[in-house]
Amino acid sequence: MANLKEVRIRIASVQSTQQITKAMKMVSAAKLKRATNAIIQLRPYATKLKEILANLSASLEGSSSPFIQVREPNKVLVVVVSSNRGLAGAFNMNVIKATNNLIAEKYSEQLKNGNVKIIAIGKKSQDFYEKRNYNTIGNNNELYAALTFENVTKITESIMDGFVKGEFDEVQVVYNRFKNAAVQIVTTEQLLPLTKVVDAEAGKTSNVDYILEPSKVEIVEQLIPKSIKIQLYKAILDSHASEHGARMTSMDKATENAGDLLKALKLSYNQARQAAITTELTEIVSGAAALNG
Repeated sequence: MANLKEVRIRIASVQSTQQITKAMKMVSAAKLKRATNAIIQLRPYATKLKEILANLSASLEGSSSPFIQVREPNKVLVVVVSSNRGLAGAFNMNVIKATNNLIAEKYSEQLKNGNVKIIAIGKKSQDFYEKRNYNTIGNNNELYAALTFENVTKITESIMDGFVKGEFDEVQVVYNRFKNAAVQIVTTEQLLPLTKVVDAEAGKTSNVDYILEPSKVEIVEQLIPKSIKIQLYKAILDSHASEHGARMTSMDKATENAGDLLKALKLSYNQARQAAITTELTEIVSGAAALNG
């Protein structure tokens, strides 16, 4: 059994850790509220805009917009949205695993030919793919310091420019979609080219008759770039809210575990203290008996 000094040191260490995890939980809870408000406000607009444009694009024959032109995916770009910091459970590894599975199942040939590129948004995914010698583009670790639509747009515009120039034929985004503080859903979406909206029940393309002014072609060509920017911004906001939810949940569990460990350590301390007292009493009694003898 550990001596009293060792147990006291361990108790003090666990108490210090518990205070840190409590503080991190409170910070994440405060940040989660702001991040949740941002994604909840944007999500309906982004979803409806994507649906409208996908239906319009599907009904246009020979549109001049390059963003709806489907090509053979010989060159692929994968945007991996993670976080800059850890201590969020499996939040980052879930995204990385989903990305690796996507590449292995769908783009294995392109990977062998060196035609899979990675844009990592977040230090965790950036470090992971750089260490494994993937073809990573740029460094976006500072984005979360000022997460605004304008800053995300810079990344989106570079992606769109690369797609138009033929640097990649297909763009996929992998991120954690926010459901609630305890649940984050790993999601893979095709950013480029734009795809048709399919009715999940009927298995048919949705056909909605919109009244358009001035014309379908002009509206599509003006709104498609904006829609693409909104979709990536939504994915990053989703991931940002998911990160704080995952970290808050993780720190809450860590605080509970620290509490359980403290109970066990205090019990061990009391047992060691009782054993020390018993030993001292035994020695005193034995000494007294020896003197009397």
